[in-house]
Amino acid sequence: MKQNGSIDLFHYWNRLRDGRPAPRRTEVEPADIKTLLADTFILERDTRGEAVFRLAGTRLCATYGRELKGFSFPSLWREKDRRLLARLAYGVFHAKSVVVVVFEGRTRCGKSNPFELLLLPLEGGVESPRAIGIVTPGERPFWLGADPITDALIESVRVVDPDCEPMFLKNRPAVTVPPLAPSQKTLSESADSLRGGRRIRHLVVLPGGLDE
Repeated sequence: MKQNGSIDLFHYWNRLRDGRPAPRRTEVEPADIKTLLADTFILERDTRGEAVFRLAGTRLCATYGRELKGFSFPSLWREKDRRLLARLAYGVFHAKSVVVVVFEGRTRCGKSNPFELLLLPLEGGVESPRAIGIVTPGERPFWLGADPITDALIESVRVVDPDCEPMFLKNRPAVTVPPLAPSQKTLSESADSLRGGRRIRHLVVLPGGLDE
């Protein structure tokens, strides 16, 4: 994950789950992620077993130029990719996997912009699986939200097991760096090594040298 929106939502989800496969959907408090809500969505499984939007943020709906509630999640993608996205959503619902998709969104007018999608499982029971996700643009050009995204070219897909990939769970461990200032011990050792020398202006000349 590279986008701040994805990273922030992942860490919030990970804190809520607290070692479980997924947090309960009732544990998600919109106020806790209020800065992310405009790009966030909730998926549910309909009677046909398909992933559909239960809720979608205002900015996300503007990005696609329509209200997404009730629409099929795979329908946002080109025909040849819809089966893949349906399988990925199924894995999030039933295997509690985490999915990251990097894609290029394109408009009818030929404009394009990079996006990152993160999809996270929620525990809603066997009969009512849920998922929470976010679509974060890599850039925010002036036309985004006015010229709707109508096509998506997938660049990469990653299915993540957060329990097996600690890089998704923790910050990188601190790296020990030697101090820039010398320690008192170092100063004392340096002073001892200079004893017995004679000073000539700013130099200290120590006894010794090459044998003839």
